[in-house]
Amino acid sequence: MRYSALTQRIAGDGAAAWQIHDRALEMREQGVDVLLLSIGDPDFDTPAPIVQAAVDSLRAGDTHYPEVRGSRGLRSSIARRHRQRSGQAVDADHVIVFPGAQCAVYSVAQCLLDPGDEVIVAEPMYVTYEGVFGACAAKVVPVAVRPENGFRVDPADVAALITPKTRVLLLNSPNNPSGASLSLKTWQALAVLCVRHDLWLISDEVYSDLLFEGEHISPASLPGMAERTATINSLSKSHAMSGWRVGWSIGPKLLAEHLVHLSLCMLFGIPDFVQKAAQVALDEDLPEVALMREEYRLRRDLVCARLSGCPGIRPIRPDGGMFVMVDVRPTGLCAQGFAERLLEGYGVSVLAGEAFGPSAAGHIRIGLVVDQVKLADACRRIALCAADLLEARRA
Repeated sequence: MRYSALTQRIAGDGAAAWQIHDRALEMREQGVDVLLLSIGDPDFDTPAPIVQAAVDSLRAGDTHYPEVRGSRGLRSSIARRHRQRSGQAVDADHVIVFPGAQCAVYSVAQCLLDPGDEVIVAEPMYVTYEGVFGACAAKVVPVAVRPENGFRVDPADVAALITPKTRVLLLNSPNNPSGASLSLKTWQALAVLCVRHDLWLISDEVYSDLLFEGEHISPASLPGMAERTATINSLSKSHAMSGWRVGWSIGPKLLAEHLVHLSLCMLFGIPDFVQKAAQVALDEDLPEVALMREEYRLRRDLVCARLSGCPGIRPIRPDGGMFVMVDVRPTGLCAQGFAERLLEGYGVSVLAGEAFGPSAAGHIRIGLVVDQVKLADACRRIALCAADLLEARRA
């Protein structure tokens, strides 16, 4: 039977990246001791007041069709939070709620891109971006970065890639997988490029609450950017709500209207009881959120300290996020080969950097998604794997 060309455009290296994670799950089911560091799923429980809000909403009968764009209460809370953190003047009418930031990125891309349009994306890039833009039949134009520069984007490199076909610039700060964030000076230079060349900016800010070094800048707040920026965010990482599927887009009101039309024919909103829980997450000062953030910072510091100076590997300290990139090139293996050896021989599951783009080749991504004791054990196993590989090369 025949399938559409779309099926080929949404496959590729990004989709294949999860094979090692699937293998790790299979090994676990077989009783193998595997430390699962290959997916960015928080290991914390969702704070109790958020859960209780969902329970109360369910018991109150909030199980019917929701408002497609999201309830006004939740959208107002999202807008208020964004105003407080960025200074951008937005209200509920600029906000559309989606089942996760992933869906928000996909929907915005569908409303901005035509086949053949070019999208400049800083790499290493999140593995699903390739499929998202493939679904639009758009062309991804990657911006190479340098590990030696902490995987940070250089605006001059972006400028060199702009062509008459360029339609969108997508940036993720702090970045997944690298954890690199962009400074105000860098954002200002990128904003000048967007205005000069009449480009849309998709600003993926899902890790903005997990920034440990520097200050998060929301670029839509810069001059000339509000009318050309779609800001993406969610509660998955900051509030340990990955399974709740709550994300959103903040952008011009006309974009919001287009997104409603798309949602009508694809999603029809997210459940009201989930929205009630999300509103509590945004409106209440929950001490658990600050504790989770601090724990991620401690885990980052632990991994960098444990792996620094170990033969054959070099951790690259991230500004934020819940991952650490580690250079394994001195071991003589590519990142995929190292990740496979690490899983099969030492019981640690990580993702290979090649899945995120050529800039991350030779690096593995470690998820900070287990407690410090398990993370220290994972570091021991990673260091042992590297040492054994170096020893084998010398033999």
